[in-house]
Amino acid sequence: MATMEHEVTSPYLHLFRRYLRQQGLPVTSQRDMVADVVFGSAAHLSVEEIEAELKKRGERIGKATIYRTMEILVRAGLVEDHDFGDGFKRYEHVFGHQPLHEHLVCTHCRKVVEFKRREISRIQHEVAREHGFIPQRHRLEIYGLCPECQASGVTLSRNGLACLGLGS
Repeated sequence: MATMEHEVTSPYLHLFRRYLRQQGLPVTSQRDMVADVVFGSAAHLSVEEIEAELKKRGERIGKATIYRTMEILVRAGLVEDHDFGDGFKRYEHVFGHQPLHEHLVCTHCRKVVEFKRREISRIQHEVAREHGFIPQRHRLEIYGLCPECQASGVTLSRNGLACLGLGS
């Protein structure tokens, strides 16, 4: 049960509450607190990280409630979920971030860096136009090693075939 030791302060909470009411879902203090953690972070949070932050605030909210709340936030369009290949989703709210951005993902430490380049958007629209396609969204994720991991001596492993040859 929530203890309400930490005041919920997100300016975006009213949007979430409005969505809940429109969908006929209960507005609860636990949902508010989960949303407040996500809206208050610039990071790409996992459910475990959300749970850890809630515990730091003195709140005891179960993972099932966190997962359900995150699903609702994603359906509401207030949060995006990402699968960066580490076996679980990460979540970021859509407020205050670069509106259209891409991700660099370190395959060693799992750090995620956001970046934006106009050229990517231009190429997306150019390719879509060439194929008579109307783009709705795209996702670009570049996987590799961050500067910190490189500096500490981590190297990329080259497993598997280096080049797929045609015919033998």
